[in-house]
Amino acid sequence: MDVPIIHKDLKKFSLTPNLTDYHRCYQSFSWTQARANIKGYGKGINIAFEAVDRHVEEGHGEQHALIWLGKKGDRQTYTYTDLKAVSNRFANLLVKLGVKQGDRIFSLAGRTPQLYAAILGTLKMGGVFCPLFSAFGPEPIQSRMTIGDASILVSSLKLYKKKVAAWQKQLSTLKHVLLYDCEGQCPEGCIDLDSQLPQADDQFTVCETSEETPALLHFTSGTTGKPKGAVHVHNAVVHHKHSGFYALDLHPGDRYWCTADPGWVTGTSYGIIAPLCNRVTLIVDEAEFDPERWYQILEQEKVNVWYTAPTAIRMLMKVGEALIQQYDLRALRFLASVGEPLNPEAVTWSQRVFGKPFHDNWWQTETGGIMLANFAAEPVKPGSMGRPLPGIHAAIVSINEQGQLTEVKQHGEIGELALKPGWPSMFRDYLHEAERYQKCFNADWYLSGDLAYEDHDGYFWFVGRSKDLIKSAGHLIGPFEVESVLVEHPAVAEAGVIGIPDEVAGEVVVAFVALKPGFNANDELTTALMAHARKKLGSAVAPRAIHIKDNLPKTRSGKIMRRLLKARELGLPEGDISTLESDEHPQQNMQNSGDQA
Repeated sequence: MDVPIIHKDLKKFSLTPNLTDYHRCYQSFSWTQARANIKGYGKGINIAFEAVDRHVEEGHGEQHALIWLGKKGDRQTYTYTDLKAVSNRFANLLVKLGVKQGDRIFSLAGRTPQLYAAILGTLKMGGVFCPLFSAFGPEPIQSRMTIGDASILVSSLKLYKKKVAAWQKQLSTLKHVLLYDCEGQCPEGCIDLDSQLPQADDQFTVCETSEETPALLHFTSGTTGKPKGAVHVHNAVVHHKHSGFYALDLHPGDRYWCTADPGWVTGTSYGIIAPLCNRVTLIVDEAEFDPERWYQILEQEKVNVWYTAPTAIRMLMKVGEALIQQYDLRALRFLASVGEPLNPEAVTWSQRVFGKPFHDNWWQTETGGIMLANFAAEPVKPGSMGRPLPGIHAAIVSINEQGQLTEVKQHGEIGELALKPGWPSMFRDYLHEAERYQKCFNADWYLSGDLAYEDHDGYFWFVGRSKDLIKSAGHLIGPFEVESVLVEHPAVAEAGVIGIPDEVAGEVVVAFVALKPGFNANDELTTALMAHARKKLGSAVAPRAIHIKDNLPKTRSGKIMRRLLKARELGLPEGDISTLESDEHPQQNMQNSGDQA
């Protein structure tokens, strides 16, 4: 697709970006330099100290750290001093309950103040924090807590009763359940967090965790098999801060809104840790996705940096541009997206309606932080994931039948996106699955499982998951390219593309689309979509068939499940569907970033 590059004029920036010369910064960068920006604690390093206590020690305690917006209209503000105190209380409560360093504390919670106290307090006392997505059903919650040997669960009374109470006694490792919003109705055997937390001491000596002390456990789903628990350590904070500074262009005092649910890795790494380490003010919205509410928040809270997901962007595009015109969004300085590749149409739409593009970036649960990004001062190529962050060595590789890996040198050649290990936030293990962990590496490269190519300017372009690539009549076809063309059509809201076996071609491309409001499925529209795809892609790449659906199967983080489309089309087993979006929280799912990030 030939989409014009979006160039930047530094003279028009209200604030000079943190990265103004990509090549010079990339070539001169060292991790020693990044580590020097981390104060450290005692003989080691602790994420929570770096995110909160450090700023209080350095005289910024009265700056707002978090502004919480309740779904019923509540608005609470927490300074860095407040956040230090409440996280200290939670750490003391855990110690009082006999929790030891290395114990795993799980959360099943929405975006509530108690959650932020829990994660920071857990890290302060040396525990390992594992967030779960609150829209999960009982089975995926139980499987993850079982794999993770959960010691403590933090949840709301409502979620606990609905999703945990029935099977709690089957989990022998679970020592305590801490519940908030009980309103005097805390079940027997559980602890009322809202009554116990204020009684705990607000002074706490942060545990001297080392760089390699486990800190976070994030679960990610494979196409088959049980969920994988990616283990991250306290040293990850070096990259969290570094990537927030460069990839999200965070400046101290910024008002920053990450819409991702803390149950996903994005909601933790970039909804809590990275922004707090860069001393910004978090805007936290408890409510579910609603376009008008979102624009109101952007305006009323004067958001400077907004980090959201492609699914949410597409939903905003569906609503149209008239609503945007009702709001003053001049405070917005930088817009970013993650969760799945962002279609070029969404980037150009953003440039048109906001006067600035959404900057796509790429990373995974396993990488722990952003690896590729489009930067604030650099040109944006709509549809590209961007270029590697300073300190990240990315390449396209190919692997032959003997398992030998070679680095692809020719620009534009498709291969697997690989990264040289060594960045601080790289995962250290899959919990209890060392063999599965080792399979992620080959010849000193981490293999992402994503197919991509690199252009002559060093920008990387997503093609598809390696298992999603379509081989048709000698052509290698990436589903993302076809999907991007389909969503350019004014009638199409979402598209999912798969390959279907064919005796002659090997595979043929088949597409599934969901329509925008105001468009109806009929033969005429299907014919128009086919013509649009053939004109843009050519007959060799365009879909052989297009099916119009009311909805496409998506993960709870909003990513279209191509493998499920294929399984249903061919009548094959559906495999692990624990992350499949349910009807329980359809709007909540619009604002989450998922397993890719």
